[in-house]
Formats: sequence, structure tokens, C-alpha cells
Amino acid sequence: MKKLVLVLLLVLSLSTSFAQMFAHVDSQKVLDTMPSRMMAMKEISDFETRAMKEMQDEQAKFNKEYTEFETSSSTMSPTARRFEEERLSKKYQELQTRGQELDQQMNILANDLNAPILDRVKTAIENVAKAEKLDYVLDQSGLLYAKGKDITDKVIAEVLKLEAAAAN
Repeated sequence: MKKLVLVLLLVLSLSTSFAQMFAHVDSQKVLDTMPSRMMAMKEISDFETRAMKEMQDEQAKFNKEYTEFETSSSTMSPTARRFEEERLSKKYQELQTRGQELDQQMNILANDLNAPILDRVKTAIENVAKAEKLDYVLDQSGLLYAKGKDITDKVIAEVLKLEAAAAN
């Protein structure tokens, strides 16, 4: 009988405390409300636009030179044709290398701009979790069903405070 009462008390206490330990947050909604995130996305987009224009311009130059080579190659000596082929081949490799460099630079820029933003989101979630006495906060995007406590609005308010503090 004692064991049954003890098990019943344990189950009741676990079920009561279990419901209070978990909450969920829509991190994408939080990110979408952050002014710094919007500025970072614009800067990344601007960089990408400039990089694409540069690559398109260089590709057009290469295509023009290649077309000119194709039309004049029949009148070139074998040695001159080989030199021109090597030059165009080298230019094409440089074009590919530059494309890879621009991709790497864009990834570095995105990481550099997003790191402090993600740190602020993490700090905001931790602050709200401590204030609400939560043990676990789950991201809503990974949940199939979420009916529990949603702390998204509180996290948004906290992250906007952190954004204002970071701006000063």
C-alpha cells in the first residue's frame, strides 16, 4: 500500500512539473522581427547581386573572346592557335576560381553578419526561459504538434531589448 501511494505521488508530481518545464518558440518569427537581421539580409543580397553582375560581365567577356577565337582560328598558325587556346583555357580557369572565391566571401559575410544576431536570439531565449523557470525550449519548426506554452512573443520582446542595447 505504501508503495502504491508513493508511486501515485511520484507520478502526480512528475506530471505537474513536466508540463511546466517545456515551452516552444518560433525562432523564424523572432528572426523576422529583428531589424539587424533585415539589414544583414539586405547586405548579403546586395553582395550577391554585385557578385552575380561581376561574374556575368566576366563570362560575357570570355564568351566574346572565345567567339572571336573560333572565327579567326582557321587563319592562325598551329602555334598561334595553341597559344590562344592556352590563354583562353587559363582565363576560363580564372573565371571559375573567381566564382568560387565570391561564393566563399558570401558565406563568410553571411556567417559574420548572422553570428551576433543568432547570439542575441539565444540570449533572449535563455533570459525568457530563466524568467519563466523553463528547463527546455524547443524550436517550433521541429515540432509536429505544439499545444504547450508558446514563448515566442516574450522572446521577441526580449530580443528587441537586446537589439536596442547593442545599437547603443
